[in-house]
Amino acid sequence: MPLQLRIALCNIGRATCSLLASYNSLARRRRRRRQGRRMRMQVAAAVDRDQTDQDAAEAAAMMGVYERVARMASANAVVVFSASGCCMCHVVKRLLLGLGVGPTVYELDQLTATATAGGREIQAALAQLLPPGQPAVPVVFVGGRLLGGVEKVMACHINGTLVPLLKQAGALWL
Repeated sequence: MPLQLRIALCNIGRATCSLLASYNSLARRRRRRRQGRRMRMQVAAAVDRDQTDQDAAEAAAMMGVYERVARMASANAVVVFSASGCCMCHVVKRLLLGLGVGPTVYELDQLTATATAGGREIQAALAQLLPPGQPAVPVVFVGGRLLGGVEKVMACHINGTLVPLLKQAGALWL
């Protein structure tokens, strides 16, 4: 077999392995998202079903945290849930400020526990919204909708879709 043919077959094999790895990674992410959705649906169903008082109270508390996060996220055009000592949170905040956006920043480690939820409970709820394996902070909401963590924000910035999203949400005027 000629050397060029062997090299071409080797390259095809590498490309196939790369495609399979990408497909497997995508399939894993989809499975994890479905599991997260199922969990949220189970929490909602637990409130509806007639369960023990303790289970219903826990489910209601979790729904209360999700509702609080939704209220906080939809209060302003751009909302960042952050931790004060996190370097990636700092990067996301500096990027948004550099673009001319004044995001509302909630430092979860500095939030005091209230009747509904403190910083730890909110961080746990945010971790459920993100794909598994991603850090729980930073989490960015644009126009009341979840944009994602640092990876998603940077990807949108690099491919040029972040500024149109910010304009659509009313965070940028130019």
